[in-house]
Amino acid sequence: MRRIVIAGISGAGKTTLAAALSRRLGIRHIEMDALYHGPDWTRRPEFEDDVRELTEGPAWICDAQYHHIVGDVLGNRADTFVWLDLPRHTVMHRVIRRSLLRATTRRVLWNGNTETWHALLHDPHHPIRWAWTQHATRRTETATFLAAHPHAHVIHLHTAPQARHWLHSLPPTPPP
Repeated sequence: MRRIVIAGISGAGKTTLAAALSRRLGIRHIEMDALYHGPDWTRRPEFEDDVRELTEGPAWICDAQYHHIVGDVLGNRADTFVWLDLPRHTVMHRVIRRSLLRATTRRVLWNGNTETWHALLHDPHHPIRWAWTQHATRRTETATFLAAHPHAHVIHLHTAPQARHWLHSLPPTPPP
């Protein structure tokens, strides 16, 4: 387990689990949103090249965001997929809480971007709407994606407590 892709819908906890797993295993975490989003929420032209370059190494952890663009790269290089297949009510609670906190605090995310109240209320692609409307679709897409890459080990987690238990069951990598 050295090249790990974490899959799940917005709000499932992919980035949080990837960061915790990175600390636990001593493996670099690649945050896909930071690579994808340029200023004003535009797609960075270097995104695909950056993903290819950063996943050439022997050990990394990233989320399965943007699988329609870099799915084959991640799928062919990963040795492990962790699927956070959480219930819709859990995902919605998390994504709403996260978005409200970000809009309220105006926390700067990637390349100067912030979530705004306007986007929260009006953007049809906002993570809250995306998580609600795409939950079932994303589940089907993830199952198809995993089936297309049978070489990799799949860890299918259905609840937040199950994900925490799995994470804590892994032996930590001793510091260098």
